[in-house]
Amino acid sequence: MQEWLYLVIGIAVVGVLAIAGFVGTRVRRTGRLPEGTTTDVITAPPETHAPPVEPEVEPEPEPEVEPSAPTLERPEKPASRLVRLRQRLAGSNALGRGLLGLLSREKLDEDTWEAIEDLLIAADIGVAPTQELVERLRTRLRVEGGQAPDARTVLREELIELVDPTMDRALQVSGEGDVPGVVLVVGVNGTGKTTTVGKLARILVAEERTALLAAADTFRAAATEQLATWGERVGVEVVRGPEGGDPASVAFDAVKQGVERGVDTVVVDTAGRLQNKQGLMDELGKVKRVIEKQAPVTEVLLVLDATTGQNGLIQAKVFSEVVDVTGIVLTKLDGSAKGGIVVAVQRQLGVPVKLVGLGEGPDDLAPFDAAAFVDALLG
Repeated sequence: MQEWLYLVIGIAVVGVLAIAGFVGTRVRRTGRLPEGTTTDVITAPPETHAPPVEPEVEPEPEPEVEPSAPTLERPEKPASRLVRLRQRLAGSNALGRGLLGLLSREKLDEDTWEAIEDLLIAADIGVAPTQELVERLRTRLRVEGGQAPDARTVLREELIELVDPTMDRALQVSGEGDVPGVVLVVGVNGTGKTTTVGKLARILVAEERTALLAAADTFRAAATEQLATWGERVGVEVVRGPEGGDPASVAFDAVKQGVERGVDTVVVDTAGRLQNKQGLMDELGKVKRVIEKQAPVTEVLLVLDATTGQNGLIQAKVFSEVVDVTGIVLTKLDGSAKGGIVVAVQRQLGVPVKLVGLGEGPDDLAPFDAAAFVDALLG
């Protein structure tokens, strides 16, 4: 009996195992249980193939680039500028050619000498200097006779004497001891004063001097910006104040900084003042007095437009009464200027022409030399 019992149990176990295997196979193939089956079976959802997600890559920060310092210009040395002075004056000024033409006549009669006088006066030399020059020319050509040099040589020598080569034309841009030289630049509107200050800064840099500019023309914002542009080109700093502020205060601060920094020269640009505005002229005197609380003013340059003729002489006289002008800067000398203004303004003030403006270029400001000037007039 036991053997039969074991046999029946074995057959039952085999049957159960067979049914379980059949159900598992069906589930794997169809994904669902056979009908009528109540066995709890958990099935996995069908696999989906989503595109792979790439990890976000943060952009590398751009390397910081330090702003490069602006390339500074190298101004031309003052000595080489005299070459251009001769070239430009020789091509634009008719004074020398006219005088040589008259003096080269076979017969120098009274009509010829009157024509020479008219030519000199028209060139803005002035009546008194003209009469002196004509008298010397007549004497030399008459007395020396056949022994006299040619007319060109005589004229050259007498013109150089008239321009006066003995005047000291050196710019006083140095102070004593540790105090910087102070250059005060004055003049009326339209003469090129601010431009002259910028060009003067280039001369100082060309001579390897350290400089500081003062924008004391506080009533004209364009003047301050213009001066700043000139300074940036050669690495010269500009001290400025608020628009409409006190010019004397700006000048004072600039000279104070110049003393503290140990610079060689401080150049002060002032407002263009009309000679008939007494209040403004008094203010210019105040600027000079305030500056001298820090350091002496070593040079006062009056900028004149060479084309203005006798009007420039009136300006020169008024300014000299206020600030003791020590030197003249003649701008636009290569244009329609007649050249004689050099003689006239020196006679008017008793001070030398020290600089001449030759054109619009940044280095078209040159030291004045009497012999080079006369040679340029005579071509």
